[in-house]
Parts: sequence; structure tokens; C-alpha cells
Amino acid sequence: MVYEAIAELIADRIECEVSEITPESNIHDLGIDSLDTVELLMNLEDKIGVQIELDEKVETVGELVAFVESKMNK
Repeated sequence: MVYEAIAELIADRIECEVSEITPESNIHDLGIDSLDTVELLMNLEDKIGVQIELDEKVETVGELVAFVESKMNK
């Protein structure tokens, strides 16, 4: 659920197909900067109903998914 939501938000942001986003995709290489990441997280919060504060560095989509899932379990 979290991966799909993040992949959809990123795909919308960079105007690509969701299938092009993989857990190994580097966020920076996709053209997502820190401001984009904050906006993505705000949109994700609205979508999944969990408040997320990015308090560690994530480099890949998979790391972002794991981070968000860890916040959901608290």
C-alpha cells in the first residue's frame, strides 16, 4: 500500500509511468529534490492518514517506503 502510494505520487510529480518507479530508484536521480520530497510526504500524509516527519536521510524509493512504514507502526 505505501509503496504503491509513493510510486503514484512520484510518477505524477515527474510525469512518468508508475511502472518506471522501482524500490531501487534513486530519488535524486528521478529529479526529486528536497522540496519535492517534503511536498510528496505532505500528499502522502493526506493519502494514508499518518503524519510523517522526515528525520533521516533516504536515497531510494525503497528506503522512503521503509521509513514511512516504520512511522506507521508507532
